[in-house]
Amino acid sequence: MDVDPVIAPAPVIVPRNPDLKLRAASAVVMLAIAGTAFWFGGLALDVFVAAVGFGVFVEYLLLVGKIADTPASLVPKVVFGAVYIGWAALALVVMPELLVLAVLGLVICTDIGAYFTGRAIGGPKIAPRISPSKTWAGLAGGMAAAGIWAALVVLSAGYLLSAIGPTGPSLASALEVANVGVAALIGALMAVFAQAGDFYESWLKRRAGVKDSSRLIPGHGGLFDRVDGLLPVAIIAGTAWAASQAGL
Repeated sequence: MDVDPVIAPAPVIVPRNPDLKLRAASAVVMLAIAGTAFWFGGLALDVFVAAVGFGVFVEYLLLVGKIADTPASLVPKVVFGAVYIGWAALALVVMPELLVLAVLGLVICTDIGAYFTGRAIGGPKIAPRISPSKTWAGLAGGMAAAGIWAALVVLSAGYLLSAIGPTGPSLASALEVANVGVAALIGALMAVFAQAGDFYESWLKRRAGVKDSSRLIPGHGGLFDRVDGLLPVAIIAGTAWAASQAGL
């Protein structure tokens, strides 16, 4: 009796990152919107910051609404969120646009440095119950990347200032004007605050029992997920800027 050969089923190929295209498309849209706001600047940028801040506050309310046991316990959480998010938004509005870009770059460098260093080295976790993926090595990498970014920003500013002098732009003159070492230390410290903001939002989400602050941005979660590290850094940088302008 003839026996039909057994034909093995074709292997199912699962894409490594099925939502990669979605995440990339969302990122392009976010960059286009933010880039347009920065291009026009002024009122357009202020409105953009205010809109993002309002969206973040709404997502924050959704999180704490799931955490609070009673209306009375919700009130201080709402007040804190209004101050925390509102202060950060106001700080971004009062800062000059170049400083806003420098702050954004610092937070982005922190995230990138922490991500790649954490994946490459691994090691002990900082707070596994709050954010299981974050390691001490990642924090160190984020601090190093932010320190390098801050040093480059200050050095670039010094180079541009040296162009005003009689000898023209000079790297040596820029190094004399710019305190690169102090800038690197400040940048590394700001990275710690950026990571603290990330941990704070992760703690809120863990208590609320959700993965993302919302589903507003396809493949990226919510607005709060995208700016959690920016909020404390913006508060510090904006407050320092306002104090310096007031002569304090």
